[in-house]
Amino acid sequence: LKRMNEIQEATSPATSLSGPAACVSKVELRVSCKALLDRDTLNKSDPCVILMVQTNGQWTELDRTEVIKSNLHPVFAKVFSLDYYFEEVQKLRFEVYDIHGTHSIGTRDDDFLGGVECTLGQIVAQKKMVKPLLLKYGKYAGKSTITVHAEEISGNNGYVELSFCAKKLDDKDLFSKSDPFLEIYRINDDDTEQLVHRTEVIKNNLNPVWEPFKVSLISLCSCDDERKLKCLVWDYDSRGKHDFIGEFYTTFREFRRASLFKVTWDCVNPKYKQKKRNYKNSGVVILSELKLHRVYSFLDYIMGGCQIHFTVAIDFTASNGDPRNSCSLHYINPYQPNEYLKALIAVGEICQDYDRFGGSFSLFVSHDFAINFNPEDDECEEIQGVVEAYQNCLPKIQLYGPTNVSPIITRIAKLAAGDGNIKDASRYHILLILTDGVVTDMADTREAIVRASYQPLSIIIVGVGNADFTDMQILDGDDGVLRSPKGEPVLRDIVQFVPFRDFKTASPAALAKCVLAEVPKQVVEYYSHKAIAPMCPLRDLRTPILSPVATTPTE
Repeated sequence: LKRMNEIQEATSPATSLSGPAACVSKVELRVSCKALLDRDTLNKSDPCVILMVQTNGQWTELDRTEVIKSNLHPVFAKVFSLDYYFEEVQKLRFEVYDIHGTHSIGTRDDDFLGGVECTLGQIVAQKKMVKPLLLKYGKYAGKSTITVHAEEISGNNGYVELSFCAKKLDDKDLFSKSDPFLEIYRINDDDTEQLVHRTEVIKNNLNPVWEPFKVSLISLCSCDDERKLKCLVWDYDSRGKHDFIGEFYTTFREFRRASLFKVTWDCVNPKYKQKKRNYKNSGVVILSELKLHRVYSFLDYIMGGCQIHFTVAIDFTASNGDPRNSCSLHYINPYQPNEYLKALIAVGEICQDYDRFGGSFSLFVSHDFAINFNPEDDECEEIQGVVEAYQNCLPKIQLYGPTNVSPIITRIAKLAAGDGNIKDASRYHILLILTDGVVTDMADTREAIVRASYQPLSIIIVGVGNADFTDMQILDGDDGVLRSPKGEPVLRDIVQFVPFRDFKTASPAALAKCVLAEVPKQVVEYYSHKAIAPMCPLRDLRTPILSPVATTPTE
């Protein structure tokens, strides 16, 4: 594993597919089908798609779409939201059923219309996956196909809350009033239409007020405020033969005007407009309120140009033992790397992809020195350069004491602070400390961490060997807020401690996942606290278009 895994709603809440790693990316899946088998005698099939996930070899239901009445070419409004892990094979199965009644799927009354197996990685790689549906024993379900659209979204990339109503809609019913619902489609670059949201049905009402709903900016308009949106109003029919009331086209830029005043569109039936000379509309649709929630994610900052600068601090104090002795934690075994090297490589192979690897310093006699013995240029080229510098310096040094951690923390915190006036998200620092755990300047270290918590810095500590790591666990702060000797609390939690012995039998990737799990959150917390946006927000909706609108911070 060489890279850390980088880093909505329709008519019902989204569902999360969780995993053991720290999720930085989410994927939205939208499903549609074509040419489904017709299992009903009098009407067409009433399809529903079940999403299954395989865990420990067993298939279990994760979620399901709504049931669409009498339709062999359904476009489902339900959005499946899944956590995506680059390093895992996430097996999925989509099963399509013709539903009868309200009972659970799987009874004899429900007809299996076909299914397909794939991985989430396959869907993400293709973005739009089209596959034939298969019946039991691999037999094709006629010409039936299922299409799955995937969109990768940052968990906090922002969303919009919309409130729609309508007035004076056409009455399509003979003995009662219309039962209207609204659909919003996004027009893609290839002119295809993607259902974004379908409202609830308002019974017997020509002036409906639909419930407010939330949708991610990527789902609504692919973060393009000029992307065309198609909105249709229907009169609901329980048999699936909905009556068309009217439509209109708009853009998110027009939606945004609702933050200042209500926005109104004529709901037009093209056939009526063509045939009736004095025809004006079939009612009006009103966007009564728009609330834009903007929260930047870890990927927003990284892709916006924030460089992650890494510094490695290696404990060369006497408690590690003489490197020439095979019992030493620094002993170089030609056939197997020591624990320092294992931890360094496991974390470093991921970290190096975010920036040139930072200077590698060693803790020695209450101060730090560059292990390449060049204080003017202490940076090493990628993780291999750090490994070589570490191995080359061992024969040239004498281990001594005490183990003072505070100097290296203070040094990197000052480096992170720069001139003390941080105005952009151009640089964030991560300090990786590899130590045998015997800290002699605990009070000064606590003070240094409290000061460092105000800077763009995260600290990762890996405990090597079998020493008592009680002090390091206190610095982690998981059991309570870390405070300075004078009682001042840290501004934010910036320390993550892991004892290497807990991962001796695990893969190197497991250690890396664990120690890096909190870094994305810490980056976002720092810049959010400072109210600093990414330097180069990705595109369109993330730049000046948003500036006139007061956005709502969201946790």
